[in-house]
Amino acid sequence: MFKSNVGGLDRAARVIAGLALLALTLTGTIGAWGWIGLVPLATGALGTCPLYSMVGLSTCPVARR
Repeated sequence: MFKSNVGGLDRAARVIAGLALLALTLTGTIGAWGWIGLVPLATGALGTCPLYSMVGLSTCPVARR
């Protein structure tokens, strides 16, 4: 469906950051703005980032032929 443009290390960092923000929100440590953690969690889980697509970036390794 979408072209993958988020590499392995980038994906892991996004998932960890997203989960951390959501955990801090659910424990009441930070306010409602922590729900923004859903964005990096979703982009990490799906492996695609719309912003990367718009600016032509990719952190995926180059496929060798």
